[in-house]
Amino acid sequence: MLTSLAFIFLVGLSAAAICKKLKLPRIIGMLVGIVLGPYVLDILDSSILSISADLRQMALIIILIKAGLSLNIGGLKKVGRPAVMMSFVPASFEILAFVIFAPFVLGVTRTEAAVMGAVLGAVSPAIVVPGMIRLMETKYGTDKGIPQLIMTGASCDDIFVIVLFSTFVSMAQGGSANIRDFINIPVSVVLGIILGAAAGYFLCAFFEKAYERKQYVRNSMKVLAVLGMAFMLMAIEPYLKNIVAVSGLLAVVSMACVIKIKSALLYQSGCLKNSENCGWEPR
Repeated sequence: MLTSLAFIFLVGLSAAAICKKLKLPRIIGMLVGIVLGPYVLDILDSSILSISADLRQMALIIILIKAGLSLNIGGLKKVGRPAVMMSFVPASFEILAFVIFAPFVLGVTRTEAAVMGAVLGAVSPAIVVPGMIRLMETKYGTDKGIPQLIMTGASCDDIFVIVLFSTFVSMAQGGSANIRDFINIPVSVVLGIILGAAAGYFLCAFFEKAYERKQYVRNSMKVLAVLGMAFMLMAIEPYLKNIVAVSGLLAVVSMACVIKIKSALLYQSGCLKNSENCGWEPR
């Protein structure tokens, strides 16, 4: 397994660096790792392939935490309604285009075309979030809240498309559309934000109490605590699936946003002068 991880990291980073030199997106170089898989060179250990889904989810969680810590809530508030529209309007038009044209071009049924549209209409946070964070760091389009708009829309878009995909697959297998699935979309968004905000507030309160009692928590331990809580939020979603819909993706982003807001408030109130006399850093 260690050899396989070494190949994945070294080949991916090397190819990404080469693509950057060629003025191409780094993600294209990282896709070169496909050649290491079972369909080309087949040099990866089977144990790595068996946990590949979990590894991808862990990487996604880290990306979402970074997104939440980079998100400007004030800029997002200025955007308002377009942020909501971005979460479902583009995907809806993409799916509609497949439903209309795929039967003529590919010779599939309308239902199968809808399934294809739901798959291809999904937006990958792993692609969108790093790009939007880079734009926010360079202040490109931030005055109009464009990066915040796209980054938030990408997170909500996945929830909408996943629900549609499940519904279309059920219809293709002879089932019928369930109105409850569509009702669960706004429910999962709201509950995900609330759950993540509560988790972020709990972590902030815990670190502050530890500092007040002079039980200092190292920054490395804080990172592990935040990661552990994020993993828990993602794990809660499948457990509550049959009870109530909760978005783990938005919960992770919401938790990171609350942590950023709380640390900024502490810094502004004078609690944070530098990293030596308080438990939080302003960044």
